Amino acid sequence: MSAFLQIDNKLGRRFYTHLAAINNDIEPVKGRALWQDIARRYNETQRAYHTLQHIQQLFAQFDQIRQHLYEPHIIALALFYHDVIYEPTCADNELKSAEYAVESLSLYLTAEQCQHIHALIMMTANHQIEKVDDCSDKNRDNAKEKESDAAYLLDIDLSILGASWAEYAQYAQAIRQEYAHVSNADYRAGRIAVLTDLLAHPALYLSNYYHSRLEEQARHNIQREIKILHAS
Repeated sequence: MSAFLQIDNKLGRRFYTHLAAINNDIEPVKGRALWQDIARRYNETQRAYHTLQHIQQLFAQFDQIRQHLYEPHIIALALFYHDVIYEPTCADNELKSAEYAVESLSLYLTAEQCQHIHALIMMTANHQIEKVDDCSDKNRDNAKEKESDAAYLLDIDLSILGASWAEYAQYAQAIRQEYAHVSNADYRAGRIAVLTDLLAHPALYLSNYYHSRLEEQARHNIQREIKILHAS
């Protein structure tokens, strides 16, 4: 079996497990159809980084922090769908992905669960937590739990920034490949702007777990890429 099929099958089984944990009435054939649609989209030719390998990397992180999550199955589904729509020439991929997730899952999840997944995916556009306000003590606790889960999801999505330089360099190269339609000069200027904006954040990682483990390495990697871009 090829490495790709191994990834596809492993992630497919994981997808169904998380979906069935929320709705155990879903038939395997329907879960398989949902997964095949997801896999097909992550295998589109315009992708070099936002592929099934990216999803696999995110779930390697997910397994490390799952015990800290209040709603792990919701977070897992948000991870599966967060880049399901990805076109490098468009600026609304997160919105389209969020809408696609709701459309795909609305028959199997409650409206509240779908709304939560929609909100989580939208947060990946700017990697800021959308605050949940409520006056009652019970709902205030629930809001804190949702915000904690959101922090982990956003940190998982940015975990590549704090990887070893070799892994980070591969990621940066793949991002450049996805933007092959952009000239070198324009890409350099745009990428430097994005990276500089990231460095301006008081903290790249929102959870203590990721901040303590990856913050320093992530900032080092970003600064190194900026220097390379300036020198190119």
